[in-house]
Amino acid sequence: MNNLENLKKPFPANKIHWRVGARAKDKKKGIALAYIDARDVMERLDEVVGMSGWQHRHPFAGCCEIGIEVDGRWIWKADGAGDVIVREQAKEEEQSMKEKGNYSDSFKRAAASWGIGRYLYDLPQLWVELDDYGGISKETKASLTQRLDAWQTKKFG
Repeated sequence: MNNLENLKKPFPANKIHWRVGARAKDKKKGIALAYIDARDVMERLDEVVGMSGWQHRHPFAGCCEIGIEVDGRWIWKADGAGDVIVREQAKEEEQSMKEKGNYSDSFKRAAASWGIGRYLYDLPQLWVELDDYGGISKETKASLTQRLDAWQTKKFG
């Protein structure tokens, strides 16, 4: 069996994505939040426990359980991302995207319960200037990635 501690390894800084969290009242600054993609979580699980050594399920909307086979038995950990609120006026495509995001977010949160990407919660909160569209510019993302790389090197060697 592979060492489950390897689930906790930091991801290369270029695999980390950035989004805006809380925003200032004037909407010109926001907190940069780091996150990983669900596909990277799947690759990490495949790498550490093998393709047949893990599985996931969604017992209800907003909840994901990830099971890993350990010494011949399945151990499950779960987390959620909140229930999807469906509005009658919302377009079907928008509802579908919200549901997809909800499943992906709950999957990544359940993965954090196994240690995957959990270290990202320890990052210092950084306020960044937002672009005209309220997002983080490519240049700022590149700068954040460099800072993350330095932080990871210092913290994990």
